[in-house]
Amino acid sequence: MNDSPSIAVIGLGYVGLPLAVGLARHFPVTGFDVSADRVAELRAGRDRTGEVAADILRSAALTVTGDAADVAGRDLYIVTVPTPVDSDNQPDLSLVRAASRTVGGAMRSGAVVVFESTVYPGVTEDICGPDLEAASGLVCGRDFFLGYSPERINPGDRDHTVERIVKVIAGQTPRVTDLLTRVYGSVNGGQVFAAADIRTAEAAKAIENAQRDINIAFMNEVAQICRRLDISVHDVLAAARTKWNFLPFTPGLVGGHCIGVDPYYLSHCAQEVGHHPRVILAGRATNDGMGAFIAGEIAREVAAPGRVLILGLTFKEDVPDLRNSRVIDVALGLRRADLQVRIHDPLANPAEAKREYGIDLLTSLDGLSPFDAVVGCVAHRAYRAMTADDLARLTKPGGLIADVKGQWRGLPLPADRRAWSL
Repeated sequence: MNDSPSIAVIGLGYVGLPLAVGLARHFPVTGFDVSADRVAELRAGRDRTGEVAADILRSAALTVTGDAADVAGRDLYIVTVPTPVDSDNQPDLSLVRAASRTVGGAMRSGAVVVFESTVYPGVTEDICGPDLEAASGLVCGRDFFLGYSPERINPGDRDHTVERIVKVIAGQTPRVTDLLTRVYGSVNGGQVFAAADIRTAEAAKAIENAQRDINIAFMNEVAQICRRLDISVHDVLAAARTKWNFLPFTPGLVGGHCIGVDPYYLSHCAQEVGHHPRVILAGRATNDGMGAFIAGEIAREVAAPGRVLILGLTFKEDVPDLRNSRVIDVALGLRRADLQVRIHDPLANPAEAKREYGIDLLTSLDGLSPFDAVVGCVAHRAYRAMTADDLARLTKPGGLIADVKGQWRGLPLPADRRAWSL
């Protein structure tokens, strides 16, 4: 392969777009996405995810397309499509397999295909490889070659961008590994770690997020214990963090496209080889049940048919990403308790909220009749900046102000408002 390989990035979401923009500073890059709306907005210089600033996107030497014919004959294909779970929390590989078919129909002999999508060990070689063969008529390991480099994008994180993090890479052959070292190293100053093989790299990605999930699950269990003891878990953590080796995890709702999903990929793989992953599944059960726990606690404080305002719907603070948001569990739990629920989120796309969750988002907090309870589920910057008067205006006298994230700790609330927090 020549010194300046042509590259196609398949999937231009939170992961693919920043990578494509970074690579385009060094190589000829074409970004492909199946969404016509996404292609149109990127061509107009706008990234709804907020990961790439408008001026950087407009100046990038990146070609964006929704036509698979435009990525035909590239030297290197990088697949960055989502890998969610289905309704039974089983791996849903439909998007990565569809991407494999698209790449298979476009690539020529000698191509290298790298997957960044989170999968369990064996998917790249045992599932995607055959899909590529079937679509291309080429033979894997002879006519084309595989690689894996797990994505590590943290939406909204401006410190750990693709240019500043270590990239794990693995190639089907030493020459592929060398190519990936050079390509990815051009973006992040050579911070590349070559894993032993593709399956090892796949496993490393799965355990990274499973580890975080388990640690957060422990904090969520501690939070539930603290509620029964009538003490604040946030006060407990403030004291515990003074120990030098205490791990600074916090309780809360665990959603999104990584931490709330990847452990299921690892547990699926474990069960496929005859191991029951007790710790991983226990952590998942704890975190998946946190929304119902919070809803139950609040419902005991608010008489039906009271009105409740939830602040925040995205899966984490200061990002517009609604994927796998567990705030919906809180909303559904409150509705099951015969409470009327409205939701506001300044960053979420109203059309996406309606499509994904059937929710009509409030577009403003101005002019609302006071609620029986306000529940701060996501610590967006706008909510962190709220004053005691702001919260009092949204609640009736005697109403409840519920602080899931501890964002209003220390705020002097009016004496005629009740406070609740983990």
